[in-house]
Amino acid sequence: MMKTENREVLQERYELATERLKGIAQESVGHPALDDYFAKMSAFGETLAGYYAFVSQGGMDTASLEQLQDWNQRLYGDILPENYEQSWGNPAYAVSKVDEQWGRLLSYVYNVLRGSIVPTAEGDLQELVICLELLVEIYGAFAGAWQEEKQLPPYETVRQIIYWHNSDYSDFRAERSVRFLVCTDDNPPVDIIMEADLTDVRYLYRYGLYVTENEIEISRFLAGLPQETIDTMADTYTEGYRIGFEVTGKDLSIKKSVDLCYHIGFERMMRKAIQNYAAMGLKPLARGVGVEGAKPNRQYTYDHREDRGLIWDRALQQRKLEVMKTAYEHHKQEAKGYAGPAVVEIFGEEPFSPASRPQAIKMSPEQQKMWVEYSSKSSELYAQYIPMDERSFTIISFPAPEIGEDFRGIFEDTIRVNTLDYTKYRAIQERLIDSLDQADHVEIKGMNGNVTDLTVNLWKMQDPEKETIFENCVADVNIPVGEVFTSPVLTGTNGVLQVSRVFLRGLEYKNLSVTFKDGMVADYSCDNFSSAQKGKDYFKENVLNHRETLPMGEFAIGTNTTAYMMARKWAIEDKLPILIAEKTGPHFAVGDTCYSHEEDVAAYNTNGKRIVARENEKSRLRDTKPLEAYFNCHTDITLPFDELGELTAVRKDGSRIPIIVSGRFVLPGTEALNEPLEQGAEKR
Repeated sequence: MMKTENREVLQERYELATERLKGIAQESVGHPALDDYFAKMSAFGETLAGYYAFVSQGGMDTASLEQLQDWNQRLYGDILPENYEQSWGNPAYAVSKVDEQWGRLLSYVYNVLRGSIVPTAEGDLQELVICLELLVEIYGAFAGAWQEEKQLPPYETVRQIIYWHNSDYSDFRAERSVRFLVCTDDNPPVDIIMEADLTDVRYLYRYGLYVTENEIEISRFLAGLPQETIDTMADTYTEGYRIGFEVTGKDLSIKKSVDLCYHIGFERMMRKAIQNYAAMGLKPLARGVGVEGAKPNRQYTYDHREDRGLIWDRALQQRKLEVMKTAYEHHKQEAKGYAGPAVVEIFGEEPFSPASRPQAIKMSPEQQKMWVEYSSKSSELYAQYIPMDERSFTIISFPAPEIGEDFRGIFEDTIRVNTLDYTKYRAIQERLIDSLDQADHVEIKGMNGNVTDLTVNLWKMQDPEKETIFENCVADVNIPVGEVFTSPVLTGTNGVLQVSRVFLRGLEYKNLSVTFKDGMVADYSCDNFSSAQKGKDYFKENVLNHRETLPMGEFAIGTNTTAYMMARKWAIEDKLPILIAEKTGPHFAVGDTCYSHEEDVAAYNTNGKRIVARENEKSRLRDTKPLEAYFNCHTDITLPFDELGELTAVRKDGSRIPIIVSGRFVLPGTEALNEPLEQGAEKR
């Protein structure tokens, strides 16, 4: 296990690296474009060094808001959309300046260097040194080749520098990653939440994340809310977490830590949440990808999503798995006390439909297979040290100011949606489940131009008096209230699911169509691109995660028509997070079931019936072929009510129980769900 180096040795390495950076801009490697690249990269490296000195000397405490904003711009300005077309971070630009091979490699290095911004803000000198030394070593290869032979170094020589840099520091980074995940000591974000003056928005810049008016306005908005409202928001969030343990029969008392995942600006709510969690015996931790700032440029992130393809091979994969296991073993006691994530999402960003850049690094088919295998094995390690049947989670969403001028009204409505009377929904959803439990299968058909025609095969119960197929989901782990869901039987689940417009994991899909054959994705298309093949590639890459197929892991009926009409009222259907969107109609998940890694844990609805549909033909392989049982993804595709012509439960004898007809609930006992729909129709 690599330990953090002696501070004096680390400081010496830092001084050597920064001293070397100062001379690069005055030197040449014999290629004008490469001279420009190294001049800009060395300048950025010097900016990082200056930022480290600023942070170390207490600049965050004394700088004005304008000075902090200037630092933020210097760190992120180059990749902002208005500058991106001329940035070496853009692989298309990099390739245009040199060639495909070198352009991709140099853009990769640029991205690595940018990865040290947040660690630098947190005073992590070792991570900064590692990144600066990589830049210096690569420059040395170019400078040496030019001085000795007046030519570029062999490409493979430079690629191997990057490869071994990644391999050599895998142990340090694995240790760092696991420590950030499960250890409650040394948590700068928690210190910010609990110690900063939250009425002074300068605190937002302490994270080192990109900050816009959006984050500033969130912070100021929350600062102006009555404490009662803040308490309601935090209490809903933390109580959902507690109830998640209670309803699944998991013992919260043996847990020690809760992982806070949030967007910066929500610190006032998070401070109250930390107090609530402390009353449950949980200490907060908040590190890594769980704390988010603004996204400087989603196209930049999209362009670099497969950068690992530059170096990924089986040896590197095996090394990363080995050092990850060592790191988990080193922190196994802390991992045992980890209770799971508690997530606060934001929504309201402008929809993003990425441009496809052929210049970006792509993993080869063989690398894609290895990555799928790596993802499965790393998830197994996680589950080994943090058993899924002992942990839980919760997730809640609020709008961000960038949603538009109606932000305050949308925020108020979202609080109302998040705090709906779950007892009312629980009773209505029991009526739904009582009918669905009688069914052999469910038929779903579209309307208003939607060509959905789908049959979902359901689990067959042995003891209907004591068993149920569907889970009655109220406001616990998934806030807000409002769905019943099951794991479909794959065999016999057939047909087409079509949605005119949907957003999946932040990406837009136009006229998405997915065909299922025996529960597996058999075909798919979308109209995002003029080329049908590009549309297929887009879905395969971002939903199937490079796999040839995935199962239908979940069939659910969202019942939160209040949320559905909130979206219609404010015209924000395209901006709802999946957390809320999935509650606004029937939805179908591609990937794992909702019970992934927890199939053998008994679970009951509040009426005492045991939920038996907890696996499918794929997850049933978990003990014999674990790599074929789980896919480590779960993407919900929601069919909106105004495209839903029919949802009918069909018994074994062919008799039918209509649930929804022409976008309205028709099952006796569920009519109250139509009230928001009718009220909204009247207003329109």
